[in-house]
Amino acid sequence: MPRPPLDTKIFLFLKAPRLGFVKTRLGKAIGSERALRTYRSLVERQLARINDTPKVEIHYTPKEAGDEIRAWLGEHQACHPQVEGNLGEKLTAAIQSAFQSGARSVICIGGDCPGLNDAQINIAVDKLNRGDDVVFGPTEDGGYYLVGLSAPQPKLFEAIAWSTGDTLSTSLGIAQKLGLKVSLLETLYDIDEVADLERAIAEGHLEN
Repeated sequence: MPRPPLDTKIFLFLKAPRLGFVKTRLGKAIGSERALRTYRSLVERQLARINDTPKVEIHYTPKEAGDEIRAWLGEHQACHPQVEGNLGEKLTAAIQSAFQSGARSVICIGGDCPGLNDAQINIAVDKLNRGDDVVFGPTEDGGYYLVGLSAPQPKLFEAIAWSTGDTLSTSLGIAQKLGLKVSLLETLYDIDEVADLERAIAEGHLEN
């Protein structure tokens, strides 16, 4: 699979791996310590699967966690603190900065989708290069594991109910009102519930 061009930026949005700070919904069922181990494994696996992709940058929260993130994931990726605000504001700020610095396209992903690899990223970049304005990677729970853009679209991330079953459908409705050309990648799942975790283990994505 060819790599994305060097003027494509890949942003991996993460939380610092802290007990009770990550995978809180999952932690209510399996305990905060196991939820933290699961989160760390997911992110490490995610990064390993896209580590050959140029221009991968880590965007982390909270803003003082830079040393913590670098100690965890190493020094070879650029690391940037996320701005304050909701996810839409965080995405908008990072994406606008990327285009201001000369990016041709930007792909934003999270760390909790076990099926995501560089194949989906390359397909998204190809769609953007061929004229699409926005590419979404849908999740089974109504959200998305990837969003790619060929230009800044700040209105796309306004008035979104994040982490709900309506996140993607609302985003698609906004994109339609803005007159944007949209493509969808294959639908994958992310890990928020025990059933998701058990599925990932059964499929060999994670250890028990």
